[in-house]
Amino acid sequence: MSTLFRITLTLALALLASPASAAQPASPVEPGEKAEEYPVYLPGVFAVIVSEVTPPPPLPPSLPLPFDPNAVHSGEGTYYAADGSGNCSFDPSPDDLMVAALNTPDYHGSMLCGAYIEVTGPRGSVVVRVVDRCPECAAGDVDLSPQAFERIAALSAGRVPITWRLLSPELSGPIVYRFKEGSNPWWTAVQIRNHRNPIYKVEAQIGGGAFQELERQTYNYFVAFSGLGSGPVTLRVTDIYGNTITDSGIVWAEGAQVSGSAQFPPAP
Repeated sequence: MSTLFRITLTLALALLASPASAAQPASPVEPGEKAEEYPVYLPGVFAVIVSEVTPPPPLPPSLPLPFDPNAVHSGEGTYYAADGSGNCSFDPSPDDLMVAALNTPDYHGSMLCGAYIEVTGPRGSVVVRVVDRCPECAAGDVDLSPQAFERIAALSAGRVPITWRLLSPELSGPIVYRFKEGSNPWWTAVQIRNHRNPIYKVEAQIGGGAFQELERQTYNYFVAFSGLGSGPVTLRVTDIYGNTITDSGIVWAEGAQVSGSAQFPPAP
């Protein structure tokens, strides 16, 4: 990567001129000898300061998304008996019920599973994690847990106008790979958990070959229909902003979770 240099010119003010400020004479140099370098101090001239500047890293490649990640959506907010599980195939989360189900159009075939959204209603705003799909909801609608709904409206209201937008919050720890029950060397399904940004795709590399994209399912798993072998394997995960995390040496097991090496950066 090329290095940029910024040159700042600072005016050196001189109050008095004296013989001590004059330039020192150059010493004669014999052939083959290295010349000595003497600093020159001249009053009233510009001093040149050179500082090295590292350019910012390049932006990740843009991806063909079925939605605008910066859009503000409008719809209606309702609530249901949420426990953290649902169509996204996450485990129940009784200690974290700030969760919601998303309408089918905005669910985007499970691409918004695990995403964090900020929902704003008549009373205020709440941040929830998408864990389920609401088949009867219209585009823009969000079905919240009662605990989350109470943050934006009274439960007695039942249905209220809302707006919501996608977030990229700070999370603790790296992404997590979760291998589905029934996975075997000939049919393997993997889910990504604890991800800061929505997942765009998951790819697998077996035995040093080319990466192969796994097929996304509406129940939020990525399936290798020919399996991943007995392992270990290398997985590459891409978020909707084009950032990638690659983890090698993953030894998977049916129904097990494996921690990744990193977390995605914040949304641009």
